[in-house]
Amino acid sequence: MRIDILTIFPSMFRGPFDESIIKRAREKGLVEIHLHNIRDFATDRHKRVDDYPFSGGGGMVMMVEPIHRAIEFLKSERNYDEVIYTTPDGIPFSQPLANRLSMCQNLIILCGHYKGVDQRIRDHLVTMEISIGDYVLSGGELPAAVITDALVRLIPGAISDETSALTDSFQDNLLAPPVYTRPADYMGWKVPEILLSGNDKQIEQWKMEQALERTKRLRPHLLRALEKEEDRTKKD
Repeated sequence: MRIDILTIFPSMFRGPFDESIIKRAREKGLVEIHLHNIRDFATDRHKRVDDYPFSGGGGMVMMVEPIHRAIEFLKSERNYDEVIYTTPDGIPFSQPLANRLSMCQNLIILCGHYKGVDQRIRDHLVTMEISIGDYVLSGGELPAAVITDALVRLIPGAISDETSALTDSFQDNLLAPPVYTRPADYMGWKVPEILLSGNDKQIEQWKMEQALERTKRLRPHLLRALEKEEDRTKKD
């Protein structure tokens, strides 16, 4: 997989992309992550990438030309599955969406800033708009890092135990059950006896019960979505 990120603050990614799973995946050659400074594609001597909005009011808007030049430059070298723009009014980022995007070969992620990007970029160049939550950040760099992290960990070989990612929360529209490790008894805080029993069948049943209970309590809408999906499957 190759991910090209367009930003005016490439240094913001140095920490997240130089540690842990993403670092190891890059070292193994499982993913290429390339950072591109949008200012490098500006045509004036001041490398300006923003201007006042035609509508007036406060704030600046990222200009269409530098972003268009950056995207066209990348597209001239390879085909891209998606050109993603991170924005609060995009579709909510989810595990199923992460699963789908992790199967792509080449992605562009555009990080907005200020009041956002010129709408013509969204109308003519962007193919997918993603939000990581109903709140506003200073720019799209943190959402781009979140999306990248969620995708990279799903690439086969990125994590040592590939089955671990398959049992994460949201993979089956369920939250993950509680997890424990040694010691079995710490200051009187004990691990559930079932997990020490060695009975794999009962342990799996306990995990499913815990996952269902936790999902019902904390994310009931996930269960409703699962029920609707099961109903559609039965009708088909």
